[in-house]
Amino acid sequence: MSWHTGRLALFDLETTGVDCHRDRIVTAAVILAGGGIGTDTANWIVDPGIPIPDAAAEIHGITTEHAREHGGDPAVAVADLAQRLLEATSCGYPVVGHNVVYDLTMLSAECIRHGHHGLAGQLRAIEPVVDTFVLDKWVDTYRKGSRKLVDVARHYGVALSEQDAHGAAADALAAGRVAWCIAQKYPGVRIPLDELHALQAEQKRAQAESFGRYLVRQGKTDDVSREWPVQSPPAGWSPEQLPAPREEAAA
Repeated sequence: MSWHTGRLALFDLETTGVDCHRDRIVTAAVILAGGGIGTDTANWIVDPGIPIPDAAAEIHGITTEHAREHGGDPAVAVADLAQRLLEATSCGYPVVGHNVVYDLTMLSAECIRHGHHGLAGQLRAIEPVVDTFVLDKWVDTYRKGSRKLVDVARHYGVALSEQDAHGAAADALAAGRVAWCIAQKYPGVRIPLDELHALQAEQKRAQAESFGRYLVRQGKTDDVSREWPVQSPPAGWSPEQLPAPREEAAA
């Protein structure tokens, strides 16, 4: 029996922005699915404690006002979320997501931010993890086009509309279905989870090094992290730092 026919912990975050060390969690979902057992879905809405930029609210639909009125305490939410993922992996269930290094890194940073240093340390060692972004680039390296979840889902015939995309539960479920499709199509992915986890770490490093070389050829700085599934904070980082304003981040 391959891992993709067993129980999976599907995971996704929606956030205030794209900086996984300085932005904040707004919504989250962990869906335990598969393995012949009923689906168990846990959702969170969090008050991030900072304003949610309009551009981010347009993507996931949660405004600052809505989060303040309906969102939970982030210190409680991030601990609950981390514990749920760690419990899943302790049962042997892989954490599955698309570009999940972003989500796990942000969750680790949030745990540090709210004083849960033990949980942050456990997250740094979390395994097994299945990252459909890494797997898709490995099994179909030279395919042209976007590797965003909505486009990868479309490639594998997984239903995920533009309207549903960027909801944490919908994205988590789509990533799980993409993982299943990849494993069905490519027998080389149907290996023991400990081997698959190590393979993805190697692939992520190779993919990052390739992109780093591309940046250098363009006259840019190679600042691409080689770490997976959780990235270390950048030099000079502190948990109180805020994300750069959108116009500065894009500069």
